[in-house]
Amino acid sequence: MKRYNVGIVGYSWAAGAHIDSINKTSFAQVTAICSSRKLDPAVISAAHGCQIKCYTNLDQMLADPEIDVIDICSYPSDHAQQAILAAKAGKHLIIEKPLALNWSDCIAIRDAVDEAGVKTCVCFECRYSSQFMAIKSIIDKGLLGQIHYGEVDYYHGIGPWYGQYRWNISKAIAGSSLLSAGCHALDALLLCMGNEVEAINGFTTNSSNKDFAKYDYPTTSVSILKFKNGNVGKVASVIDCLQPYYFHVHLVGSEGSLLDNKFYSTQLNGLNKGKWSELSMKMLDSGDVSDHPYQLLFETFFQSLAEDKEMPLTNLAEALHTHEIMFAADDVSTLNSLQ
Repeated sequence: MKRYNVGIVGYSWAAGAHIDSINKTSFAQVTAICSSRKLDPAVISAAHGCQIKCYTNLDQMLADPEIDVIDICSYPSDHAQQAILAAKAGKHLIIEKPLALNWSDCIAIRDAVDEAGVKTCVCFECRYSSQFMAIKSIIDKGLLGQIHYGEVDYYHGIGPWYGQYRWNISKAIAGSSLLSAGCHALDALLLCMGNEVEAINGFTTNSSNKDFAKYDYPTTSVSILKFKNGNVGKVASVIDCLQPYYFHVHLVGSEGSLLDNKFYSTQLNGLNKGKWSELSMKMLDSGDVSDHPYQLLFETFFQSLAEDKEMPLTNLAEALHTHEIMFAADDVSTLNSLQ
């Protein structure tokens, strides 16, 4: 069975979680890292329990014929250029969210991937979480009936105490509240309610707390989506809150409702209509990247490579649609804020 060699771009907090998860899969191991910092290969190899080459020049790493996959964990503003270079070098791709900070760069990635014929995994890993696999199963089995309203909200205060803060405050690097964090919530809403969005509206605001004063873009956004079938959804991306991390889910259907880890359904006999029934599943209750379900995501990607198939759920086409909706939501929110 072929084992894929993976080169990581950027030695970030997310990169550490990626390396450990990739090395636990059945199909791959990390063999190289490219960072703007000069890393000691002996130290890095010892830290991750495998032999890792260290580069400071991306072109040199891309020229390594032993590397099959490039995993991009750099600043969001660098993702597009690095992904395009890697695709042109014939490397399969893992790309941390967001793909890019504008739609034209997303299209450029798509074109480079199509021309090179490489496969891509985009890190909307919440789709592979225990929570959303269980929720999707409940939806698919019809226990909620026809969902007509859904809300998925991301609450995670990214202040000076959080590693991502130092660059997340910059619009030029992070993009927006949705792009930097709330994209997981928007992607999850689309997973639950479908992709056919007809109209979008939204607004933004900021906290007055001094811990968030350095942000040069609105830190809270609310997006309202109307789907072509008339259903309505809402996504809040709140990265200036002072509270525990909370990934809120509420789905309302013709035969029942789901609220986080609780549900009620008319399709199950004997349930108490006055109480929620509780679902036993691991919740997305931490913003720490080390708690994200990367291993299953990567295991599925490498299995797809081995079978020469497209990655299910988080392939480039799925991710592009989520990004198209995100950019539209940010655009309308900006326009509304200027009026």
